[in-house]
Amino acid sequence: MKLKFVLAVMLSLSFFTAFCQTENAANRYTADKFEKYYNAGQFDSIYAIFSPEAKTSLPLDKTKAFLTDLKNGYGNIVKRTFLENQAPFAVYKTEFEKGIISLSIAADNNNAITGLYAKPYEPDTMPVLQRNITAMHLPFKGEWTVFWGGDTKELNYHVNVRFQKNAFDIVINNAEGRSFRTNGKTNDDYYAFGQPIIAPCDGEVVWAVDGVKDNIPGELNPIYVPGNAVLMKTRNKEYVFFAHFKQHSVKVKEGDQVKQGQLLGLCGNSGNSSEPHLHFHLQNIENLNKATGVKCYFSKLEVNGAPKTDYSPVKGDKISEAR
Repeated sequence: MKLKFVLAVMLSLSFFTAFCQTENAANRYTADKFEKYYNAGQFDSIYAIFSPEAKTSLPLDKTKAFLTDLKNGYGNIVKRTFLENQAPFAVYKTEFEKGIISLSIAADNNNAITGLYAKPYEPDTMPVLQRNITAMHLPFKGEWTVFWGGDTKELNYHVNVRFQKNAFDIVINNAEGRSFRTNGKTNDDYYAFGQPIIAPCDGEVVWAVDGVKDNIPGELNPIYVPGNAVLMKTRNKEYVFFAHFKQHSVKVKEGDQVKQGQLLGLCGNSGNSSEPHLHFHLQNIENLNKATGVKCYFSKLEVNGAPKTDYSPVKGDKISEAR
């Protein structure tokens, strides 16, 4: 059977909505309803939970034709496994009686279906990287503090997001543990704001973004989550990601060959960021919607004043490049 493409409504998208890779309640509830009605052959009931816009884009006769073709070719749904978000869709590996399909369902806050898409399931054949092969230096000078870092939810809120599960959020704190000098109401008050961010290794710039405004501290920009950002590729095909640069401070562009220690830009507060800090992580492929985070070990550094080699920092560590 040749699958038909069905797309009821494409909601407006923002780059990096994939920062959330857990199944949201609306999509799960709606996908459960879809499966129940589909297996029962109640295609009118599926159409009834379409949003008004979806019903306009995909009339009842076309909906029934698609679902009838799907059932004739694949049978009932046996098992459905959430894979990832490709906003606004939740993507499921869906095992039918006669085959496996990648089924994508989008839902709004009223649990109405806004989009429906099916294609043959393709197993994940992406390269698996457990850790970096390339020697990594810290991407900054001086002592910084790891705000999020580690392998558990308590140490690192990034762990539930596949492509950034080993990410670090890093700030500069003073002796009292504060990241700002006075009241923290302006970006310039933060120690990290405007500090140089440097290449931790040699590599090629895959892409760079530089035009996003810095936030007022405490306010977020969920429309463009990473803000000003840079993605590098090492010769070992590891992808090195930096987010939240200061607006108009990024010094590199796509295709540039950079050397370890070269200035990439200045630390900022752009994107989905509440205060100036550096977001840094490694991933296995370029595409952030499909990538898996890679644990990053730094070759030589000082951690809380003690020398460490081949070490991956965790929340609370004060880190600096080894002298």
